[in-house]
Amino acid sequence: MISGFFKNRNREEEEIELAKYRYERKFYITEATKEQVEYIVKRHPRFFKEIFHERVINNIYFDTLDRANYIDNIEGSKSRTKFRIRWYGPLMGGVAKPKLEMKIKENLLGTKRTFALKPFEFGFQISRQELQRVFRASNLPADVLSQVLQQWPTLVNQYRRKYFQSSDKKFRITIDDLQTFYAIRPMGNTFAAKFKDEKAIILELKYDQQFFEEADRISSFFPFRMTKSSKYARGVYGTLGIQLS
Repeated sequence: MISGFFKNRNREEEEIELAKYRYERKFYITEATKEQVEYIVKRHPRFFKEIFHERVINNIYFDTLDRANYIDNIEGSKSRTKFRIRWYGPLMGGVAKPKLEMKIKENLLGTKRTFALKPFEFGFQISRQELQRVFRASNLPADVLSQVLQQWPTLVNQYRRKYFQSSDKKFRITIDDLQTFYAIRPMGNTFAAKFKDEKAIILELKYDQQFFEEADRISSFFPFRMTKSSKYARGVYGTLGIQLS
């Protein structure tokens, strides 16, 4: 059941929100280059074509002081919610169009709520206090503001992403590479704890619930193993000097 997220909503609203949930299958690839992975995707019998343009993605991940989100991810908790700030382009400097994303997982299904944030400067002096000021100034819904103000910035990551879509538009694929992670503290960041996962490629297959039966056939074409670990979990491990298998 997805009752926690839907309390205070009527049945019609619940059905609309539930329909937004989709599946994601992740493949963590180290035995192939990005060019080889793209070649396999483009030769898929479902005719995946590149859409949009390649871009660099930056995220600030949030967690509780006792790393509850991280622990939930590692232990595979069925219900998970996490917050991150996302923007595109350079990591350092002025962030003109940041977004707050509230990612919600229920078993194998996931969705997210996205909210525009006020611009801010990202750099060595970034702090929890400054990010909270941005949240308060950004006209967030009361329930979201209340939750995110209880969170702490814990990790920054940056990677490059390409986008593909099947010819019937039922399935989307993203390919991520050049991943870099930085541990972040509440104040006075030097970004000294840094972890690069530049050789790894992350392929994600994304699809709506009604296409679940077809997904196995789509996935079986890829000669890669699926993984449940998230970028956030790998980044936390990496910045602590521990490698996930």
